[in-house]
Amino acid sequence: MSPDSPFTWSAANQQYLAAMLGRTRRLLERRLEASNGPPEAVSVEDVPLPDGLPTPPALEILVRLFQLSAFERDILLLCAGVELDSHFSSLLASLHGDAGRTSPTFSLALGVLPDAHWSALAPSAPLRHWRLIELGPGSAITQCSLRIDERILHFLTGITHLDERLTGYVAAHQGPASELVSSQSAIADQIVAAWKRGAWGGLQPVFELVGSDTTAQRAIVAAASARLKMNLYIMQAAAVPANVVEMESLQHLWEREALLSGNALLLDCEQVESGEPGQASVIGRWVERQQTPLILSCRERLQMRRPVVTFEISKPTMSEQRELWRTALGPESATGLNGRLEGIVSHFSLDAATIELVAADALLQAPASPEVLADALWKGCNNHSRPGLNELAQSIRPLATWDDLVLPEAQLQTLHEVAVHVRQRMKVYDTWGFAARSTRGLGISALFSGVSGTGKTMAAEVLANELRLDLFRIDLSQVVSKYIGETEKNLRRVFDAAEEGGSILLFDEADALFGKRSEVKDSHDRYANVEISYLLQRMESYRGLAILTTNLKESIDQAFMRRIRFVVNFPFPDAGQRAEIWRRVFPAQTPTDGLDMGRLSRLNIPGGSIRNIALYAAFLAADAGGPVRMNHLQRAARVEFSKLERPLNETELGGWA
Repeated sequence: MSPDSPFTWSAANQQYLAAMLGRTRRLLERRLEASNGPPEAVSVEDVPLPDGLPTPPALEILVRLFQLSAFERDILLLCAGVELDSHFSSLLASLHGDAGRTSPTFSLALGVLPDAHWSALAPSAPLRHWRLIELGPGSAITQCSLRIDERILHFLTGITHLDERLTGYVAAHQGPASELVSSQSAIADQIVAAWKRGAWGGLQPVFELVGSDTTAQRAIVAAASARLKMNLYIMQAAAVPANVVEMESLQHLWEREALLSGNALLLDCEQVESGEPGQASVIGRWVERQQTPLILSCRERLQMRRPVVTFEISKPTMSEQRELWRTALGPESATGLNGRLEGIVSHFSLDAATIELVAADALLQAPASPEVLADALWKGCNNHSRPGLNELAQSIRPLATWDDLVLPEAQLQTLHEVAVHVRQRMKVYDTWGFAARSTRGLGISALFSGVSGTGKTMAAEVLANELRLDLFRIDLSQVVSKYIGETEKNLRRVFDAAEEGGSILLFDEADALFGKRSEVKDSHDRYANVEISYLLQRMESYRGLAILTTNLKESIDQAFMRRIRFVVNFPFPDAGQRAEIWRRVFPAQTPTDGLDMGRLSRLNIPGGSIRNIALYAAFLAADAGGPVRMNHLQRAARVEFSKLERPLNETELGGWA
């Protein structure tokens, strides 16, 4: 059995504890036997420390961690003896002269134990400050029964476990440590170096990891903890008690646990907003009092009175993600993908753990064919990065293709160029170095303007289908709030959630949100302008494609217009374009008979209304049991024009029947 075996330490610890308890028991016995005065002090050398152990016995660790005097150590042993040695109860009862009093008291300890000092039982002294002992009921503090804390008793015997009073407040970090990219590993190294410089048990530096990538934040802290062989626990900021007394009690328990087990605490402040003073104040009080390793995980910086070291944490860079993919896939598979891997890195911003998971799944599912593997990787990335925007946005399944769009050639060419910019952004920004020059203006945005029904939303679908990306239509009624700060908060949720997968965001009727900034006359005007400024900032930094649609282009703030890369005007279709829309509106499976596209094109309506009429007519024909005919379309047209509150004249309907 090796000297550093846990079994060797456990046995030696038990022997040492038993010997020290025996020494304390002899002190009690001598007191009973003595007729005058206290017994002779028994020096610590009477129980020598075991040799050859990698760490000292648990009792000596407690003495060092909590800076116990010899008298305080002996009080702790006196209390532990009651729990571990049956002789202690009878000896204490005899010393008290009362068979019912089998617990030690401070008065008895002062009379029996050597090197006694009154300050040992002060509230600020280690025994009570760290709750190593508990005081029972009593009229005088010297007559209160003393009892060792259960967690401390288990620690003395060599058993380590989380204090049950912390259960529900903190949870151990689970799962294997994710591989860190070089930029993240450098931050972990800085945390490790700072922890090493700090005195264990003294005032430690507090770190604040800021950003939307909470997975990377946890990975960095887990790596730093593992390098120092520390256990990492996570606590939600909402669990911190607002009551000062409860907070102080919980903090003492946690700090004691951190000292006993070598723990670091990650306080998860992801849901805390800097503008919420109540929560921020509670967290601030917790941070100010903390004296053991503490890290804050936040989306944005929190205002603290205690100095903190802040790191901005972002997803791995494109080049780092490329290397992560090559490592996860293996050199042979990665090389076979050629340019397809560049497209995946360009569209999806994933952390190391997700890349490893998607690569492993794709390699299991896909054959050796690079095409099939690339398709499996793309689908896996899309599934894992799909944002949770159900409350604020509507997911649109993109089915429309280029053949469904009927637009002038100039507009079609611009839409194709939008797709080119999205596909080639990695090459231009990263490989060709444009992102290194400036981070501004890298967002790809487009404004689609035109009256309702001219194909703006369909064009967004076509782009999403072409690029194989998710499309989300932002629900402005859920995003825009009358409460100050809530609109920015909702917009941040939208952009942060969509960022990972490079999803296409469609802001329908965007003039309601991206309208012109007003002259500041009161606080509402000022905050409305703040909302617009925030939008400008996020539009410029968003790595995906953001599409704005509007019927009122002139209402869009000029600051937005300067930052929008593409502007596509969707004109009202002329007669030739309307005829082409009619020719394409019916699916190939729909039976038709005698449809006159020339006459249909006389209806002066946009493509959206044409689709409504075609669909309505299809239901009429299906109910009649025959193909779609002009009479069905005539009936459907009357319904549509009535809905639009527009009259149908004979010129438009002439010759239909």
